[in-house]
Amino acid sequence: MENWGNLWHLFVTVFLSNFAALVTNLAIADVTMEAVCPGKDECSLAIYLTGFQQAIAGLGSVVLMPLIGNMSDVYGRKALLTIPMTLSIIPLGILALKRTTNYFYAYYVLKTITAMVSEGGVLCLALGYLADSVSEGKRVSAFGVLAGVVAGASVCSTFAARLLSTAQIFQVAAAVSIAAALYMRIFLKDLTPHTNVLEEPILKPETERDQVGCESLREIDFFKQIPSPKDIIHLLKSSTTFSVAAFVAFFNSLAEAGVQAFLMYYLKARFQFKKDQYADIWLITYIGATMSNMLFMPILGPLIGEETLLSVGLFAGFLNMLLYSIAWSSWVPYVSACLGVFLFLASPSIRCIVSKQVGPCEQGIAQGCLLGIASFANVISPLIYSPLSALFLSEGAPFNFPGFSIMCIGLAWLIGFILSIVIKIIPLIPKDGEVHGSLNGKTRPAPTLV
Repeated sequence: MENWGNLWHLFVTVFLSNFAALVTNLAIADVTMEAVCPGKDECSLAIYLTGFQQAIAGLGSVVLMPLIGNMSDVYGRKALLTIPMTLSIIPLGILALKRTTNYFYAYYVLKTITAMVSEGGVLCLALGYLADSVSEGKRVSAFGVLAGVVAGASVCSTFAARLLSTAQIFQVAAAVSIAAALYMRIFLKDLTPHTNVLEEPILKPETERDQVGCESLREIDFFKQIPSPKDIIHLLKSSTTFSVAAFVAFFNSLAEAGVQAFLMYYLKARFQFKKDQYADIWLITYIGATMSNMLFMPILGPLIGEETLLSVGLFAGFLNMLLYSIAWSSWVPYVSACLGVFLFLASPSIRCIVSKQVGPCEQGIAQGCLLGIASFANVISPLIYSPLSALFLSEGAPFNFPGFSIMCIGLAWLIGFILSIVIKIIPLIPKDGEVHGSLNGKTRPAPTLV
């Protein structure tokens, strides 16, 4: 794999950053309920607060992710990585001090604001860095390894949360978050994408971006570099594959957001699960995800294609939620969690597909747009699933089906699966000399990658 030394430092940075973010996930539901509804197993206010935070953070990310990605194409991935990694330290530090009601609400406000940049920013920039460093033929393996690193961080953070007390969890998270930012600044080397004079970017046609290389874009006025809605629409319409992948990414993210926000509340209300049981479920899920991303994607990806892996992951997500929704005993969620070995193939496959549709100077904004779409799904998800979860987990449910909202999450994955089948019949890698994409009647050769 090209630039292995740089990629190793990138993987360590992503691992530490995700460990710090994910180690708190198992405890935050209990902390939230203890702060707003002490002594209760079911709390609609906690569900709505979680959904509101997710929606506001997602709304901000819709705007900021394409901007951050585009700025990283110009000023470098490392410089932009400093912003989300630094901001993520602040809310963790608050709960590391205390978890009383007042401290929780201070955390809640700051987390909502900083999450607009921090939650998707690190992944967006890491994906752009990876695309800068790896040739197209090896990209599915590299994206799989990166996803495996994220899943590995989930395994380690879940195992740590299983052993640590709630107070220690947030202290460790804050310390590791600081360590991640320092490691990135010291060891990670910035890369400048190299362009071929025959390549033509798909954004800002017939403007300065068509006439200069990646490095020369720094000389363009800052405000002209901010992607407009028209630029993003041009990007999404640059190829049929990109357009379909964007829709698939939306439904995949809609389901993922629902799982992250509401599954633990469902398990708590249905089976009285607590932190340790959550940890067991996520350990099983993320160990499977680590295996699939680290082993299956690098081996099977070049053979069967990332579009096939995408379909497998989406269908596994649907089956996973179906089992959760009809769980009749407390052991069923553990069996359902085993499908994590396939579930987490979807996201890296989508990102790999999209990375092959743009040139070197557009990797950052392309991944930023994809994460912006995912963030928009984060806005929509609580509007759909918060009322459903609160209603069907309450005593006033219209019919006795506590897992109805979980089944609806699975339907989003099923829609994504149906759409992903279309990608299989679209040529993803054009032959030499064929057009890779077009915009306003202007053809663009397939990009030559470093």
